Amino acid sequence: RPRAPVVGALYRHLSAGWPSGPGATRFLSVSVQVGARRRIPDEAPPFSAFLTDTFGRRHRYLRISLTEKCNLRCQYCMPEDGVKLTPRGQLLTTEEVLTLARLFVSEGVQKIRLTGGEPLIRPDILDIVAELRKLEGLKTIAVTTNGVNLARLLPGLKRAGLDLLNVSLDSLVPSRFEFIVRRKGFHKVMEGIEKAIEMGYNPVKVNCVVMRGLNEDELLDFVALTEKKPLEVRFIEYMPFDGNKWNFKKMVSYQEMLDRIRQQWPGLEPVPGEEADTAKTFKVPGFRGQVGFITSMSDHFCGSCNRLRVTADGNLKVCLFGNAEVSLRDCLRSGATDEELLQIIGAAVGRKKKQHAGMFSISQMKNRPMILIGFWDCTMLNFESRTKKPSELLRYSTSRGRSLGAPLRHLGRPFCANLRNTKDGLPLRHASRRACGHASDPPDQLTHTDPQGRARMVDVGGKPVTRRTAAARATVRLTPKAFHLVRENQLAKGDALSVAQIAGIMAAKQTSVLIPLCHPLPLDNVHVALELVELDCTAVVTATCRTTGRTGVEMEALTAAAVAALALYDMCKAVSHDIIISDIKLVSKTGGQRGDYHREP
Repeated sequence: RPRAPVVGALYRHLSAGWPSGPGATRFLSVSVQVGARRRIPDEAPPFSAFLTDTFGRRHRYLRISLTEKCNLRCQYCMPEDGVKLTPRGQLLTTEEVLTLARLFVSEGVQKIRLTGGEPLIRPDILDIVAELRKLEGLKTIAVTTNGVNLARLLPGLKRAGLDLLNVSLDSLVPSRFEFIVRRKGFHKVMEGIEKAIEMGYNPVKVNCVVMRGLNEDELLDFVALTEKKPLEVRFIEYMPFDGNKWNFKKMVSYQEMLDRIRQQWPGLEPVPGEEADTAKTFKVPGFRGQVGFITSMSDHFCGSCNRLRVTADGNLKVCLFGNAEVSLRDCLRSGATDEELLQIIGAAVGRKKKQHAGMFSISQMKNRPMILIGFWDCTMLNFESRTKKPSELLRYSTSRGRSLGAPLRHLGRPFCANLRNTKDGLPLRHASRRACGHASDPPDQLTHTDPQGRARMVDVGGKPVTRRTAAARATVRLTPKAFHLVRENQLAKGDALSVAQIAGIMAAKQTSVLIPLCHPLPLDNVHVALELVELDCTAVVTATCRTTGRTGVEMEALTAAAVAALALYDMCKAVSHDIIISDIKLVSKTGGQRGDYHREP
């Protein structure tokens, strides 16, 4: 299938109305539409282009997290020191949950799973299930729960229309259960499972995360449960999430589990399943239930993935092990229409990768704790809901600020470069970095060295939290040919301006990784703009970063400008190597104890 049209279509369409000739300046604003509705081949059955990725995967399954809270503290899920929960006002309301559910179902989603945190502690869980049941086209409503409140709520859930149940249970030994989940409740969970069987749920799925040295010796006991009960026990490979101290040695692979079970039951046989199933399913002949293995680490199933996730704070995740999230909540609250929401969803789905990075790379990536079911410490692509309407973010503008017309939604998917870094789904207000000093250090003293001249990281813990901004600039001098190709979006590699813009944004987030003594920062906003100046065939990159923290964002702005310039060089080097990057400089900064700075023109 051909990939979706890229930004170039919009760029070329609009360029016809831009000024030309010597000295003319053209400007790419921060908000860019990337692609359009993807066309499905004529022979394929109709399905939403917005929910179909570039590899042909059709996403019919949506997981919605209803809360970040949980009444257990599972070791593989919750960091030992806990998490900082998102303020209530930043979580999706019931109306917003149902609005998004209706939109996804209208586009072809057939299954919705309600998760958390622990979804059954949400007071309106019965109302949500009942409203979902009314959605035409939705075939299956499922819940994943820790089971503590299940026995009490299940009759009401059944009446409301709940179809499927997954219950988390990691040990059949009460004392070990309490050790793993750091709470009591084993007998309540078992009561909930028995209640589900009694009420006719078949199978009741039991999820068990297998961890070496903790519960792998219970594999056979779990399989034995399926002899007389309509259970599907699903063994989940231990997966890396922030704060769960994952390492390869703790993971018991699918093959090892399978071999151990087959020693006891040699006749264990595979059970045919659906293409998009996450579990490899087996059955002991004569047993009422079955067992499954979720092999995310050792044998991924990315090729048939049909799942999307919406976190409790309203972010769309297209991959469990991806580190990008798109805020649907901000779009909803800024008045986005269904069409605009679908454009954003389509853009996210279109960026979904062929497969995740693999267990070792994943274990090194910064992510959310599992309890915050967005899962990954994310970079969220958000609408600037405080100052602009959604429609205004789908426009280009000239460097003079003149509008170039109404948003051309039909030409592509919006890419909004208003970014913020998060930890546990919240701004990292406690973490910050100061590029040039400690409050107690005199201004003329190097702050990143100790009295002996050894490198050190500045302690900013005692500094006040303030709002800080910084802007940096870089100049890229192109050849006339390269300049023309960039301006007309005719480069073989694609839209150089958009790629450079995205590269700068990504670089700003990675500054603390690239610059050794920088502190990680909670970026409130990153704005990268590229201005083409025809008179001398240059592209001027301007990067502006904003944070609310204890130290400034000069290094983030400088890094963004420099990397955006490098990305533009990379896009153009096939045309000419006679390209010069120069004048990387700080333009301004505000906030902080040492006052504001503005470079003279």
